[in-house]
Amino acid sequence: MIDRDSYARFWMGVLQKKGQFYFALMGALTGLCVLGIFTFMKYRGNNYWWRWIYLFGGVYLLFDLYAIAAGLEFWNKLLLWMFDVDSIYWNMVWTFFVLLGGFIFLLGVKLLVQKKNTGKV
Repeated sequence: MIDRDSYARFWMGVLQKKGQFYFALMGALTGLCVLGIFTFMKYRGNNYWWRWIYLFGGVYLLFDLYAIAAGLEFWNKLLLWMFDVDSIYWNMVWTFFVLLGGFIFLLGVKLLVQKKNTGKV
């Protein structure tokens, strides 16, 4: 949010160059998503409301990774639009992502504190 140009240039460079960092990041994200979905399915009888957030987030991220890897044209246009620092929607789009990330972080902290205090989530 502070240095738009550097932020957008960095991530668009990662997406366009597809170097070692790109493949390491994509591999790690894919592995975590698959592991999360597997865990959700394994314990589907004991899932709390907040676990659905991680399921849908994981499925979305897997689609995102697939769309990038497959080079889907509409997804590439969406990414270019999202990283257009001159767009009037930049603040709205990235404020949403910051707020969503903050919510997930606070939920994670709450769950960690709850687990520490009660021994279960």
